[in-house]
Amino acid sequence: MDKAFTKGLRLLEALALSEQPRGVTDLASELKLTKSNVHRLLMTLQSQGYVRQIPPHSTYELTTKIWALGSHVIHRMDLINVARPAMTKLAEITGETIHLSVLEDTDVVYVDKIESAHHIRAHTSVGMRAPAFTMATGKAMLAHMPDDYLERFRPHLRRYTETTRTTIKELREDIELARAQGYSAVLHGEWREGIAACACAILGRSGELVGAIGMSGPDTRIKRKQIREYSVHVMEAARTIGAALGYSNRLTAYSGVRSAPADPPPSHQTRRAP
Repeated sequence: MDKAFTKGLRLLEALALSEQPRGVTDLASELKLTKSNVHRLLMTLQSQGYVRQIPPHSTYELTTKIWALGSHVIHRMDLINVARPAMTKLAEITGETIHLSVLEDTDVVYVDKIESAHHIRAHTSVGMRAPAFTMATGKAMLAHMPDDYLERFRPHLRRYTETTRTTIKELREDIELARAQGYSAVLHGEWREGIAACACAILGRSGELVGAIGMSGPDTRIKRKQIREYSVHVMEAARTIGAALGYSNRLTAYSGVRSAPADPPPSHQTRRAP
């Protein structure tokens, strides 16, 4: 057990349960720690944005960072519960593996999953992380992020398969295509070979990005025709989940996107795997 980490957590709890800012001496007495120890922990927490000092008496209180982290957890739990019916329906329609994902910095995190009944299927697990720039769900969510968000991928761009996109220019082209057609399409895996998929972002009450729903399976079974057919149902699932979360725009999960996509325009993204 890391004793310093445990002391820091106890300090966070004490501040969280306090109705007013606390001083070093007061906290040290409650936690049975030395004042120098408490002061050092407070400085660490302050440097990471969890605590702020209140002048002029050198007392301390929590910032809203803890609240923000907790809100993300609650939001994720709500998303999983709300999304399950739409995921189940999509799984029944496609017969393929269905994923529910969220975006965390440059990664996609799988928060829920319905496994395909097929013996040959895409193998993933809940809690697994993957580079967002290589995934259909990742690119679907990146289509709702500001353009400069892609810059944070620059140090992480590397080749995982023959079709991995390895430049910001290529990634931006994929994102623009996802915005244009309303979903992110995959024909061959960019992170793992042989995976085809399509995904659509899920928007919350205020139109904010909350996650993405995607369908995936082996590219020996899922071809371009199936991607086009399944994409309609994937987008409908995303709209249904968004509506259940309070999103009011019933036209589409993307702005200005047709509800029933025709053939995707010729592009590297439909020839390769995002």
